[in-house]
Parts: sequence; C-alpha cells; structure tokens
Amino acid sequence: MTNEPNTMGAAGDPRLMLDDARRAAESGNYETAAELYARRVGNPDPQIHVAALLGLADARYRLDDEPGALQAWITATMAPETPLAWRAWVALAGARVREGDNVGAARAYREAEARAPADERPAISSRLGWLNQEMGNQGAAQRYFGRARPGAFTPLVTYAIIAVTSLVSFATLNTGPAGDQLLNLLALDKPLVSAGEYWRLLTVTLVHGGLLHLLMNMYALWIVGPLAEALYGRAMFLGIYLTSGLGASIASYLFFANPSVGASGAIFGLFGLVFAATFFHKPLLRAQARALTSQIGMLIVLNLIIGFGIGGFARIDNAAHVGGLLVGGWLGFLIAPRGAATLSSLWQRNETSAEPRPLLGPLLRVLGIVALGALLVGGLLIKPFWA
Repeated sequence: MTNEPNTMGAAGDPRLMLDDARRAAESGNYETAAELYARRVGNPDPQIHVAALLGLADARYRLDDEPGALQAWITATMAPETPLAWRAWVALAGARVREGDNVGAARAYREAEARAPADERPAISSRLGWLNQEMGNQGAAQRYFGRARPGAFTPLVTYAIIAVTSLVSFATLNTGPAGDQLLNLLALDKPLVSAGEYWRLLTVTLVHGGLLHLLMNMYALWIVGPLAEALYGRAMFLGIYLTSGLGASIASYLFFANPSVGASGAIFGLFGLVFAATFFHKPLLRAQARALTSQIGMLIVLNLIIGFGIGGFARIDNAAHVGGLLVGGWLGFLIAPRGAATLSSLWQRNETSAEPRPLLGPLLRVLGIVALGALLVGGLLIKPFWA
C-alpha cells in the first residue's frame, strides 16, 4: 500500500484538499504538496487562501525554490486579515534576514508582532531584539528583549540541587556518628561499587569533604547551573547533570582507588556542556551570559591545571573532573540548546511550519547517546586499573 493523496475525496471540500496537501508534505512529497496547495490559492475563504499560500511557500522552500516561496509569503501578507497572517509576516521576515535586509526584516517582524497571539509575541520580540542589536540600535534592542522575557527565568532545578546537596552535606559534617554513617553510605567507595552498590555513583554528588569543599562546588554550580538550565530546560538539565555525575564517578572508579566525595565531576560536566553548546550551536545569549561563556574555556583549563598540578597533595580526583567534562561536552555537541534560539535555527529555515535544521540528524544524535550509554556501562564491567 502507498500513502497517496486523496484528491478524489478532496475535490469538493477545500479543507480536505489542505489536509491532503499537508499529508503529502509530511511524507516528504513536496512537489505533490505544492501542487495541491496551489489549487486552493485564491479560495473565497481568506483563511483557506492564506493557509494554502503558507503551505505552498513551505513546499517551495523545501524544494530549494526560495524565490517562489518568497512570492507566496508576500502574497499571503497582502491577503485579507486572518488569524494566520502573522505567520506569513514571520516567514517573510526570515527571508529578509537571509537576504541581508535587516531593516525589511525588522519591519516584517513588527507587523507579525502586532498580529500574533499573545503566547507567540515573546519569540518575535526576541528576534526584533537581536535584529536591532545587530543594527546598533541598543535602546530598541533592550526594549524588545524586555518584551520577550517579561519575567526572569528562575533556575529551579539548580536551586533545588544546591539546597539538597547543602542539606545532605551539612548533615554528614555536623551530626557526629550519624553523619559519619550517612557519609559512608553515600560516598564513592570503589570496592563497594565493584560489589554492586551502584547508587554510590550518583549519591557521591551529595556529600563533601568539608565546608570549604562544599562552598566551592555550590558556588560553581550557582554560576554555571542557571545558564545551562536556561539553555536546555529543567528536565533535560537535570538529566545532563546526573549523566555527567555518573560519567565522572565511573571515570573515578576506573582510575582512582581512594574513596571520593563531591559534586565537582557533575559540575565539570555542566562546564563542558555549555562550552560545547556555545561552540557548536552558537546559542543567542544576553551580554551577561556571553561574558560567562567566553570565560568557560579558560576556567576549564585553569581548573585542570590546578587539579593535575597539586592533585597529589590535595588528593583532587582529576579522573572524575575529566570524566564529567567529557560526558557533558559530548552531550553539548549532540544536543542543541532548547531554552534559547541558536544561530542555526533562528532564521535559516521557514518559520511557518518547517523545523530548524540541527547540527546532527536525529539518527546520529540517538547513536551518539547510545554510544555514550554503552561506554558508561562498559566502564562498570571492566576491571578497574587500580585493582
């Protein structure tokens, strides 16, 4: 069986014709989709007319016919007003940016902002902010950025991790024998991990060797955590933090015989994540975040130099730091930020319905994550080098 458009059933119903065109586009048959959409252009119902133009433009764009797509977007902006008009203006603005016409793009985005639903306006305002910043209009850029984010992002997961880690660490440091027992239960004791106590690979991030150790790690998490959480969203940020901590613990388990404590491996993973994400995906960041990311590479190198330089004296677990850094960096390479637009996604694709083109295809991303999982599991199956 084949999934061919039902042109017979759609002949008498323009809305069904649009459904058939949409299905053709979803199956990758853009030539058929363009033909079906073109048949509905000029329909007496303005909403069907505009929807057909947007679908036609998307199909032409995917067929590398940007001039044809541009003409369809322009025609859609000249149609009678419908709830879809803002999409046409957004797509036209993206086309103007690709042409290098930032002034025309800003004009089109303002038209889109005036027509868009309330939940879509912040994203459009953000684009206007970046355009005005590129054109040197700093005052206008800040006004649009203010509209884009009327409320500051609250990194709830970062704060929760800091709170839980601080409470558990304080408990182990200040409750006498009971605290010592809790520390022994949660620390990364390598022979006990080898015996099957795998929870220690993650619980080690909750305990620290002293107040100064805890304060240094929580300060580092306070600095990098909110940026990473804003870029990737709360759920994915938590998953990456835990995966980085797991990678750090497995590296420590393989190379470092003594018991370990601390969240520094997971935090190094966040540094690696943000460094890789900004290098490969180039997220569009505010000035304060850009200032931080510009320093992350130097901070990584400096901390590794300090760790390897005085590691023998201070008993720094360099294996955990490197392991967490590599895991976080790998995930930052594989997964594009979701909490902020990126240079590859902001204007490079049709913004009416087409998805942004990621750095890696979905299959490669999945294979990369599977390879990481296999590597982590393999690390637990082989004999530690200190044994």
